[in-house]
Amino acid sequence: MPSFPRLAGALLASALPGLALAQTAPATPPPEAGSGSVLALPETEVIGRAPGSLTVPSVAEQRARVEQAPAAVRFIDSEQFENRRAFNLRDMLQETPGLFVQERYGQELRLSIRGSGITRGFHLRGVEVLQDGIPVNLADGSGDFYQIDPLAVRSVAVYPGGNGLAFGASTLGGAINFTTATAHTAEAPTILRAEGGTFGTWRLSGQASQVFGNADALANYSHFSTDGWRQHSRGQYDQFNGNVGYRLSDRVETRFYAGVYITRQQLPGSLTLSQALNTPTMAGAAQIAQNQARNVWAERFANRTSVRLDAGQVDIDSWIIHKSLYHPIFQVIDQDGLSWGIAPRWSQAFTIGGLRDELILGGRYFAGTNDALQYVNTRGSRGALTANGQQAARNYELFLENRLWVTPSLALVAGAKALRNDRDYENRLTGQRYSSTYDGFNPKLGLLWQPRTELQFFTNITRSQDVPDFSDQLQTVGNRPVWVPLEAQRAWTVELGTRGRFARGGWDLALFRSNLRGQMLQYTLDPSIPAGTFNAGNTVNQGVELAARYDLAQDMLAAGDRLTLGQVWTFNDFRFRNDRQYGDNRIAGLPPHVLRTTLAYAQPDRFFLRPALDWVPQGAWADYANTLRANSYIKLGLEAGVTLAPGITLFLDARNLTNKRYVSDLSTITDARAPGVSTAVFYPGEGRSLYVGTRFAF
Repeated sequence: MPSFPRLAGALLASALPGLALAQTAPATPPPEAGSGSVLALPETEVIGRAPGSLTVPSVAEQRARVEQAPAAVRFIDSEQFENRRAFNLRDMLQETPGLFVQERYGQELRLSIRGSGITRGFHLRGVEVLQDGIPVNLADGSGDFYQIDPLAVRSVAVYPGGNGLAFGASTLGGAINFTTATAHTAEAPTILRAEGGTFGTWRLSGQASQVFGNADALANYSHFSTDGWRQHSRGQYDQFNGNVGYRLSDRVETRFYAGVYITRQQLPGSLTLSQALNTPTMAGAAQIAQNQARNVWAERFANRTSVRLDAGQVDIDSWIIHKSLYHPIFQVIDQDGLSWGIAPRWSQAFTIGGLRDELILGGRYFAGTNDALQYVNTRGSRGALTANGQQAARNYELFLENRLWVTPSLALVAGAKALRNDRDYENRLTGQRYSSTYDGFNPKLGLLWQPRTELQFFTNITRSQDVPDFSDQLQTVGNRPVWVPLEAQRAWTVELGTRGRFARGGWDLALFRSNLRGQMLQYTLDPSIPAGTFNAGNTVNQGVELAARYDLAQDMLAAGDRLTLGQVWTFNDFRFRNDRQYGDNRIAGLPPHVLRTTLAYAQPDRFFLRPALDWVPQGAWADYANTLRANSYIKLGLEAGVTLAPGITLFLDARNLTNKRYVSDLSTITDARAPGVSTAVFYPGEGRSLYVGTRFAF
């Protein structure tokens, strides 16, 4: 395979006029509560919105930049989830097509986009999670969700697959960027919130911000506590996010970010299918006996400095993240890690040969080390030392995107990324050292046709590459970590879609097909031990992503009111191709159909009422042999809110009203019929629950 310097040279040589994040006019405001997450295409002017700043544009500008991409990208304004129990990523993203987001317990969940990490039974793989454009994942690509506080988030942008290239992401799942509020983009200078509900759940949150001439500052803090629906699932979360910006001149601005995230979460473990459906609140025996838990203390410090030039804009991101993990499971996992990086990016909009052109060129270097120790688990405390290693990861990346408008309504898109990823591991107990290097060159080509402001059609083809993380490469054998060399997962993805709006509604539709080689799949032998990973042969991930809304009625009982029907449908068809063992079986892990239907009545600035129906017609296969699957289910919920006075709202969020017993997520196994294979891999979904809260914005 060509070396990284040669790939980088080829990429720089190819930096011809092309795609950038569009510098378009601000977008229209997001739909009212209950109207769904269908995209609203950019308008020419927006009045009365927070103006943003050089380092963090206004929410309207953020939306416009996202929705000008020739791809199935999605934008979510925090106003869409501010009056509901927004605790984790599912609460923010459950109405985004193409995403499978299911809870296990607390903030631990499964996040999969187009089959990324489809069989990952723990934490995150295959999706780059960013906060303010800066990676949350560790340097090896692994990650979790504990530092994302929905109450600190101002907007979310989802970039499936190669569509995350503008940030440097090129994995199968793509990227999700959570942008926190600044004093310029916050809904109000001060926001206070209190809520409580079933299972001993309560949360307090406060946010304060202020602009001081050329400076601005914001601080947000949340405390969440719950006894948990299941036994041994008590959790406490403390999350602080803050930023300070300073405008040095009309052309230069710098912004510093700081965050502290403390997690204390007991683990109830997975169950057999019978247990999950008949005794779902029970915890696994091993989880109780070993007092299994996940305790994390993390700190994040970052900076973005933006310089507006006569020729474009330069943004330079830098960051350092410290993470301490104490994780008693089958053994006590005791880790202390540090990640750091720098990412410069230049964007420019100009005219070439009379044609409008937009270009972005960037690079990233980020790295990290992690001291990884393991001990015998003595009821949650450290026993004898069993493993002592150091993990080190380094990543070198160059990327570009280019958009050339060959006509006023037709844009040609081209892009590419060159990368080199180094992974090193030292076993300090034996003195053995292991390493792997992954090089790659991932191109992208697409078209965007926008015949009218409110209508878009797009198509693109991209190449993605997923590199194994240390959880993949260090697999547990005899309760010891053993280095397993794995190949990178590669895929070509073709995407075709459209989005638009009309007077009474809108739609967002995308079809995709990924041909994969070396897809990283996992299998579980013992639910208490992290799953093993292997490279499959040829596999196919294909599906449909749809979100649509339609106003059934308007101005019925009051001026401006509306009754809106919303529908989100994600179809997953993921299969082996002529596999020697599994033939053309479906890949285990995700259900084929996930649907969410809402019917909302809203009187703007007064109240809204929105029942919701979640339907999974067929449960996911748990084994690659396709002999054991989760149950199908229909789940009902209700959201409501009322404005008591300007800036003061009271809301209710009722879930699983029929107390349906169902499986929300699972880990994967090879063959449920095989001797010695445990089928205790199912996570029961939460039972009937009710949460009420109030929010003050002033």
